Amino acid sequence: MKNSAFERTLVLIPARMASIRLPGKPLADINGLPMIVQVARRAQEAQVGRIIVAVDHQDVFDAVTNAGFEATMTRADHQVGSDRIFEALQKADPEGKVDIVINVQGDLPTVEPEVVRASLRPLENPTTDIATLTTEITDEHEKTNPNIVKIVGSPISDTRLRALYFTRATAPYGPGPLYHHIGLYTFRRAALERYVSLERSTLEKRESLEQLRALEAGMRIDAEIVDSVPLGVDTPADLEKARAILAGRIS
Repeated sequence: MKNSAFERTLVLIPARMASIRLPGKPLADINGLPMIVQVARRAQEAQVGRIIVAVDHQDVFDAVTNAGFEATMTRADHQVGSDRIFEALQKADPEGKVDIVINVQGDLPTVEPEVVRASLRPLENPTTDIATLTTEITDEHEKTNPNIVKIVGSPISDTRLRALYFTRATAPYGPGPLYHHIGLYTFRRAALERYVSLERSTLEKRESLEQLRALEAGMRIDAEIVDSVPLGVDTPADLEKARAILAGRIS
């Protein structure tokens, strides 16, 4: 019998077919399985809750369900993953039994199950609205790379930060560690409902970082510190890396 925490937790994986750099990304083959199925398998290995893939294309729906996972069709015009997962949540749980929603990006086929589980830990604090992940930057180039999103946070334990800001700039200034934000989010249901109701904020538009919308609205985001950044597959080169990683894991 599943425990109550498992029953109240929903893992939602948004899958969007439109990708400029890697067309048809959710269906890209990784060692004999579509990438989106590999992501669902990683989520299944985490054993934290029911898993649903939120899709916008029939071919992806078929690939997911043929692999034995649950899928739900969502609108194709969602601009961000949080809107897609909210639509999926409403369809999957109209009675409101789910308390916690984990948003696992659909392009993380090598994400470790422990990383998914780690995203739940900040919600041990009842005042935390949204949980996310981070890791210390060790590559000097990444510290100044605007494609690497940094989290400016106040340490609240050896393994956790309270997020004060997210930026593409090199921040904070001065000696000390810099942290790479990992875009895997765990929401309290009420926080997700509030978040998607908000208008895009000033800093969100300026930095092109949607999590700033929550901070500007006074919502609390805490980040668990993990050992490494999961590989996000955005290019053909990333796809080859993912194939190699999973081939090594299987062997």
